[in-house]
Amino acid sequence: MPTKPLLTVRELSKHYSGVTALFDLSFEVKPRTIKSVIGPNGAGKTTLINMVTGFQPPSGGEIVFDGHPITGLRPHKVAARGVARTFQTVELFSNLTVLENVMVGCHLKSSKGLISSALHLPGVGNEEIKIRRRAHHFLDRVGLSEHARHLAGSLPLGEQKLLEVARALASGPKLLLLDEPVSGLNERETSRAADMIAGIRAQGTTIILVEHDMKMVMSISDEILVINFGSKIAEGPPDKIKRDPRVIEAYLGGEDQYA
Repeated sequence: MPTKPLLTVRELSKHYSGVTALFDLSFEVKPRTIKSVIGPNGAGKTTLINMVTGFQPPSGGEIVFDGHPITGLRPHKVAARGVARTFQTVELFSNLTVLENVMVGCHLKSSKGLISSALHLPGVGNEEIKIRRRAHHFLDRVGLSEHARHLAGSLPLGEQKLLEVARALASGPKLLLLDEPVSGLNERETSRAADMIAGIRAQGTTIILVEHDMKMVMSISDEILVINFGSKIAEGPPDKIKRDPRVIEAYLGGEDQYA
Protein backbone atom coordinates (compact mmCIF):
# COMPACT_ATOMS: atom_id res chain seq x y z
CA MET A 1 0.00 0.00 0.00
CA PRO A 2 1.54 3.37 -1.01
CA THR A 3 2.67 5.66 1.80
CA LYS A 4 0.58 8.81 2.10
CA PRO A 5 2.62 12.00 1.70
CA LEU A 6 3.17 14.11 4.80
CA LEU A 7 3.20 17.30 2.72
CA THR A 8 1.46 17.96 -0.59
CA VAL A 9 1.98 21.18 -2.55
CA ARG A 10 -0.40 21.75 -5.46
CA GLU A 11 0.06 24.42 -8.15
CA LEU A 12 1.64 26.86 -5.69
CA SER A 13 2.34 30.35 -7.03
CA LYS A 14 3.66 33.63 -5.65
CA HIS A 15 3.63 36.98 -7.43
CA TYR A 16 5.15 40.29 -6.30
CA SER A 17 4.05 43.40 -8.21
CA GLY A 18 4.15 41.64 -11.55
CA VAL A 19 7.23 39.53 -10.71
CA THR A 20 6.63 35.79 -10.44
CA ALA A 21 8.67 34.11 -7.69
CA LEU A 22 6.95 30.70 -7.98
CA PHE A 23 4.60 29.39 -10.65
CA ASP A 24 2.35 26.31 -10.48
CA LEU A 25 4.78 24.35 -8.31
CA SER A 26 3.56 20.89 -7.29
CA PHE A 27 5.32 18.13 -5.32
CA GLU A 28 4.96 15.74 -2.41
CA VAL A 29 7.14 14.87 0.58
CA LYS A 30 6.97 11.35 1.97
CA PRO A 31 7.20 10.74 5.74
CA ARG A 32 10.63 10.08 7.26
CA THR A 33 12.53 11.30 4.19
CA ILE A 34 14.85 14.15 3.27
CA LYS A 35 13.54 16.13 0.30
CA SER A 36 16.12 18.65 -0.88
CA VAL A 37 15.17 21.72 -2.89
CA ILE A 38 17.94 23.10 -5.10
CA GLY A 39 18.23 25.76 -7.76
CA PRO A 40 20.16 28.92 -8.61
CA ASN A 41 19.94 32.03 -6.43
CA GLY A 42 16.59 33.67 -6.96
CA ALA A 43 14.90 30.44 -8.06
CA GLY A 44 12.22 30.75 -5.35
CA LYS A 45 13.49 28.29 -2.73
CA THR A 46 13.17 30.53 0.33
CA THR A 47 9.83 31.84 -0.95
CA LEU A 48 8.64 28.23 -0.95
CA ILE A 49 9.76 27.70 2.65
CA ASN A 50 8.12 30.98 3.69
CA MET A 51 4.77 29.90 2.23
CA VAL A 52 4.84 26.38 3.69
CA THR A 53 5.59 27.80 7.15
CA GLY A 54 3.07 30.65 6.94
CA PHE A 55 5.50 33.57 6.73
CA GLN A 56 4.14 34.56 3.32
CA PRO A 57 0.69 33.87 1.84
CA PRO A 58 0.62 32.22 -1.58
CA SER A 59 -0.93 33.96 -4.57
CA GLY A 60 -2.49 30.67 -5.62
CA GLY A 61 -2.40 26.95 -5.02
CA GLU A 62 -2.80 24.69 -2.01
CA ILE A 63 -0.61 23.32 0.79
CA VAL A 64 -1.77 20.20 2.63
CA PHE A 65 0.11 18.96 5.70
CA ASP A 66 -0.64 15.67 7.40
CA GLY A 67 -3.99 15.47 5.61
CA HIS A 68 -5.14 18.99 6.51
CA PRO A 69 -4.97 22.23 4.47
CA ILE A 70 -2.61 24.83 5.93
CA THR A 71 -2.64 27.28 3.02
CA GLY A 72 -2.41 30.84 4.33
CA LEU A 73 -2.31 29.94 8.03
CA ARG A 74 -0.22 32.22 10.26
CA PRO A 75 3.22 30.90 11.34
CA HIS A 76 2.21 30.06 14.92
CA LYS A 77 -0.73 27.99 13.69
CA VAL A 78 1.45 26.14 11.19
CA ALA A 79 4.01 25.50 13.95
CA ALA A 80 1.29 24.19 16.27
CA ARG A 81 0.41 21.56 13.66
CA GLY A 82 3.97 20.22 13.69
CA VAL A 83 6.04 22.28 11.25
CA ALA A 84 9.31 23.98 12.27
CA ARG A 85 11.99 25.83 10.34
CA THR A 86 15.39 27.49 10.45
CA PHE A 87 16.44 30.61 8.55
CA GLN A 88 19.20 31.55 6.10
CA THR A 89 20.29 34.23 8.54
CA VAL A 90 20.49 32.80 12.04
CA GLU A 91 17.60 34.02 14.20
CA LEU A 92 18.59 33.48 17.84
CA PHE A 93 18.10 35.34 21.11
CA SER A 94 21.75 36.36 21.36
CA ASN A 95 21.47 37.68 24.93
CA LEU A 96 19.97 34.43 26.22
CA THR A 97 22.01 31.35 26.98
CA VAL A 98 22.23 28.42 24.60
CA LEU A 99 19.98 26.41 26.94
CA GLU A 100 17.42 29.21 27.21
CA ASN A 101 17.17 29.47 23.43
CA VAL A 102 16.21 25.81 23.20
CA MET A 103 13.80 26.20 26.10
CA VAL A 104 11.93 28.77 24.02
CA GLY A 105 11.30 26.03 21.48
CA CYS A 106 10.24 23.62 24.22
CA HIS A 107 7.62 26.08 25.49
CA LEU A 108 5.64 25.56 22.27
CA LYS A 109 4.86 22.08 23.60
CA SER A 110 4.44 23.19 27.20
CA SER A 111 1.01 23.10 28.85
CA LYS A 112 1.92 26.24 30.81
CA GLY A 113 3.47 28.34 28.06
CA LEU A 114 5.83 31.29 28.13
CA ILE A 115 3.43 33.73 29.85
CA SER A 116 2.67 31.37 32.73
CA SER A 117 6.38 30.73 33.16
CA ALA A 118 7.20 34.43 33.19
CA LEU A 119 4.48 35.12 35.78
CA HIS A 120 5.51 32.13 37.94
CA LEU A 121 1.96 30.77 38.00
CA PRO A 122 1.12 27.56 39.95
CA GLY A 123 2.53 24.38 38.50
CA VAL A 124 5.22 26.15 36.52
CA GLY A 125 8.10 24.85 38.68
CA ASN A 126 7.69 21.20 37.73
CA GLU A 127 7.00 22.13 34.13
CA GLU A 128 10.18 24.21 34.01
CA ILE A 129 12.25 21.28 35.25
CA LYS A 130 10.82 19.10 32.48
CA ILE A 131 11.51 21.79 29.90
CA ARG A 132 15.12 22.14 31.04
CA ARG A 133 15.62 18.39 30.73
CA ARG A 134 14.03 18.41 27.30
CA ALA A 135 16.22 21.33 26.20
CA HIS A 136 19.37 19.52 27.38
CA HIS A 137 18.26 16.47 25.37
CA PHE A 138 18.12 18.46 22.13
CA LEU A 139 21.40 20.22 22.84
CA ASP A 140 22.94 16.77 23.24
CA ARG A 141 21.46 15.70 19.87
CA VAL A 142 23.30 18.52 18.08
CA GLY A 143 26.47 18.26 20.18
CA LEU A 144 26.15 21.54 22.08
CA SER A 145 25.60 20.33 25.66
CA GLU A 146 28.92 21.71 26.87
CA HIS A 147 27.86 25.20 25.75
CA ALA A 148 24.52 25.20 27.56
CA ARG A 149 25.42 28.13 29.85
CA HIS A 150 27.16 30.23 27.20
CA LEU A 151 25.40 33.18 25.59
CA ALA A 152 24.05 32.20 22.18
CA GLY A 153 25.64 35.27 20.61
CA SER A 154 29.10 34.12 21.72
CA LEU A 155 29.02 30.94 19.62
CA PRO A 156 30.74 30.75 16.22
CA LEU A 157 28.44 30.65 13.19
CA GLY A 158 28.56 26.89 12.77
CA GLU A 159 27.43 26.25 16.32
CA GLN A 160 24.78 28.96 16.11
CA LYS A 161 23.27 27.11 13.16
CA LEU A 162 23.29 23.87 15.14
CA LEU A 163 21.61 25.71 18.01
CA GLU A 164 18.87 26.95 15.72
CA VAL A 165 18.23 23.37 14.61
CA ALA A 166 18.07 22.25 18.26
CA ARG A 167 15.53 24.95 19.05
CA ALA A 168 13.40 23.94 16.06
CA LEU A 169 13.54 20.28 17.09
CA ALA A 170 12.49 21.19 20.63
CA SER A 171 9.04 22.11 19.33
CA GLY A 172 8.55 18.47 18.35
CA PRO A 173 7.96 18.91 14.62
CA LYS A 174 6.81 16.25 12.21
CA LEU A 175 8.30 18.33 9.38
CA LEU A 176 11.51 20.38 9.69
CA LEU A 177 12.47 22.87 6.97
CA LEU A 178 16.16 23.83 6.88
CA ASP A 179 17.10 26.92 4.87
CA GLU A 180 20.79 26.71 3.87
CA PRO A 181 21.96 25.20 7.18
CA VAL A 182 25.62 24.86 6.10
CA SER A 183 26.03 28.19 4.31
CA GLY A 184 29.24 29.81 5.52
CA LEU A 185 30.51 26.68 7.27
CA ASN A 186 33.84 24.97 6.69
CA GLU A 187 34.22 21.39 5.50
CA ARG A 188 34.40 19.89 8.99
CA GLU A 189 31.35 21.84 10.18
CA THR A 190 29.45 20.87 7.03
CA SER A 191 30.22 17.19 7.57
CA ARG A 192 29.06 17.44 11.18
CA ALA A 193 25.82 19.16 10.10
CA ALA A 194 25.18 16.54 7.40
CA ASP A 195 25.53 13.72 9.93
CA MET A 196 23.19 15.53 12.30
CA ILE A 197 20.53 16.05 9.59
CA ALA A 198 20.71 12.42 8.53
CA GLY A 199 20.36 11.43 12.19
CA ILE A 200 17.25 13.59 12.61
CA ARG A 201 15.65 11.83 9.65
CA ALA A 202 16.66 8.43 11.05
CA GLN A 203 14.78 9.27 14.26
CA GLY A 204 11.56 9.91 12.34
CA THR A 205 11.45 13.61 11.47
CA THR A 206 10.71 14.49 7.86
CA ILE A 207 13.02 17.16 6.41
CA ILE A 208 12.88 19.66 3.58
CA LEU A 209 16.42 20.86 2.94
CA VAL A 210 17.28 23.96 0.91
CA GLU A 211 21.00 23.95 0.29
CA HIS A 212 23.70 24.88 -2.24
CA ASP A 213 26.30 22.36 -1.05
CA MET A 214 25.72 19.70 -3.70
CA LYS A 215 28.02 17.09 -2.18
CA MET A 216 25.96 17.14 0.99
CA VAL A 217 22.65 17.25 -0.87
CA MET A 218 23.58 14.27 -3.04
CA SER A 219 24.84 12.24 -0.08
CA ILE A 220 21.88 12.57 2.32
CA SER A 221 18.79 13.25 0.18
CA ASP A 222 16.11 10.69 -0.60
CA GLU A 223 14.62 12.92 -3.28
CA ILE A 224 15.60 16.22 -4.86
CA LEU A 225 13.35 18.91 -6.31
CA VAL A 226 15.04 21.31 -8.75
CA ILE A 227 13.46 24.68 -9.46
CA ASN A 228 14.57 27.46 -11.78
CA PHE A 229 12.87 30.80 -12.35
CA GLY A 230 10.12 29.68 -9.97
CA SER A 231 9.18 26.49 -11.81
CA LYS A 232 10.02 22.83 -11.37
CA ILE A 233 12.48 21.50 -13.93
CA ALA A 234 13.24 18.11 -12.38
CA GLU A 235 12.40 15.85 -9.44
CA GLY A 236 13.64 12.46 -8.32
CA PRO A 237 16.39 10.55 -6.49
CA PRO A 238 19.95 11.95 -6.47
CA ASP A 239 21.28 9.55 -9.12
CA LYS A 240 18.60 10.69 -11.54
CA ILE A 241 18.97 14.38 -10.79
CA LYS A 242 22.74 14.59 -11.21
CA ARG A 243 22.42 13.12 -14.72
CA ASP A 244 19.45 15.19 -15.88
CA PRO A 245 20.58 17.44 -18.78
CA ARG A 246 18.19 20.23 -17.73
CA VAL A 247 19.62 20.26 -14.21
CA ILE A 248 23.20 20.19 -15.46
CA GLU A 249 22.54 23.12 -17.76
CA ALA A 250 20.63 25.18 -15.20
CA TYR A 251 22.60 24.48 -12.05
CA LEU A 252 25.09 21.67 -11.60
CA GLY A 253 27.52 22.73 -14.33
CA GLY A 254 28.96 19.35 -15.17
CA GLU A 255 27.68 15.79 -15.38
CA ASP A 256 30.44 14.13 -13.38
CA GLN A 257 30.95 16.86 -10.78
CA TYR A 258 28.92 15.11 -8.06
CA ALA A 259 29.17 11.49 -9.15
